[in-house]
Amino acid sequence: MSNSLKTINPFTEEDLKTYPHMSDAEAMAVVAASHTAFLDWRLKSLEERAEVIAAIGAEMRKSKEDFAQLMTDEVGKLLKDSRSEVDLCAAICDYTAKIGPDALADEEREIEGGKGYVTHSPIGVVYGIQPWNFPAYQAVRYSIASLMAGNGVLLKHAEACTGSGLFLRDLYERAGLPKGLFGVLLISHDQSDKIIEDERIRGVTLTGSDRAGRAVGAKAAELVKKTVLELGSNDAYLVLDDADLDLAVKTCVQGRIYNNGQTCVNAKRFIVTEKNCDAFVEAYAEAFRSIKLGDPKADDTQLGPMVTKKQRDELHQQVKDSIEKGARLVVGGEVPEREGWFYPATVLADVAPGQPAYEDELFGPAAAIIRAKDDMDALRIANSSRYGLGGGIFSRDVERARKLAADYFDTGMVFINTFNVAYPSMPFGGVKTSGYGREHGPEGLKEFVNVKSIRIG
Repeated sequence: MSNSLKTINPFTEEDLKTYPHMSDAEAMAVVAASHTAFLDWRLKSLEERAEVIAAIGAEMRKSKEDFAQLMTDEVGKLLKDSRSEVDLCAAICDYTAKIGPDALADEEREIEGGKGYVTHSPIGVVYGIQPWNFPAYQAVRYSIASLMAGNGVLLKHAEACTGSGLFLRDLYERAGLPKGLFGVLLISHDQSDKIIEDERIRGVTLTGSDRAGRAVGAKAAELVKKTVLELGSNDAYLVLDDADLDLAVKTCVQGRIYNNGQTCVNAKRFIVTEKNCDAFVEAYAEAFRSIKLGDPKADDTQLGPMVTKKQRDELHQQVKDSIEKGARLVVGGEVPEREGWFYPATVLADVAPGQPAYEDELFGPAAAIIRAKDDMDALRIANSSRYGLGGGIFSRDVERARKLAADYFDTGMVFINTFNVAYPSMPFGGVKTSGYGREHGPEGLKEFVNVKSIRIG
């Protein structure tokens, strides 16, 4: 096993930087620093914490260009997507600073023979294990909520975006966060288990594969530590009988290739009713044929490289296996002979049970189109997945679509006639093997707090 972390530019395939792993003693010093800073931070008023969070948002905007360039160099995302990611992070800070003091304020309850108070007390140090696909957002999403709640925060970021994790730490401290309160750990998976075991760690959150989630969730459960797990998905977008087909095609194309197709809430499976399926496949394939691959920093590029050769090769194998098991390749499906870890915008039709494109998450720009008999059959197929993070419905009858989303769609999030990734005010998270717990909104602020009852006689 390597004793260092290395970042590589997926567009040029050139090494960027090597970071030595921390020794166990160095890692524990980061834990200790976060815990020590927490002991003071927890006593700051909600308003004082909110001021620092707001300042982090302002510093995000000031540092936007440097951060965006670094993210694109490390993971190959389009530069415009990196910039909008920083904007989203700043918006999360703004929202948290605005609603945090009220959402986390003490609540008075009437109880017989006295008064009751419910306080949302910080729990301690929260440890986050995060993936590479949103180097800024994934880390901001859990850390800002935990910091607002008064906790300390640790980050083990993905190897591919090690530099981005360190950039974020420095940004937080420039904005006025107490030094050491947000610590970055440059460690191995084996060392990570030791971090979870440390008694100063009171909560663990992970965004990643369901396999990683099971391992981390089991380790934390063994130690009776609270977890929030966001474990990816195979999100279904339903094109119902009465859908606006042009809108559905345009939105589903964007929803599949956003962030080079490497997002847990990308639109991935397109379940189209018999009435619209042939027309949808034709229009969707036509749009995918014209998608331009290229330099993620060029303005006219629509699809950049995948993050690593391994990720690209795994996706290609899933596409090949799906075709062998009966899926029909409509567009793409060939690894281009060029520098950079590119995979073309790929469309598979006639996707059916037993194929990877039906059962598993395709983490890259490959779309799976599934034919359904009617609207309710489309919902049945959507819910047959072991995942349940997000999904979408296209229908001209918005009220009916909303009712179908509320009553039948077994996911944590549903988008109607649109595609989006996240809103600071709306809870983000899933069900089934997509995980549990919520981030964003007032719900996310309260995941890692001690909801404490105080009774006065």
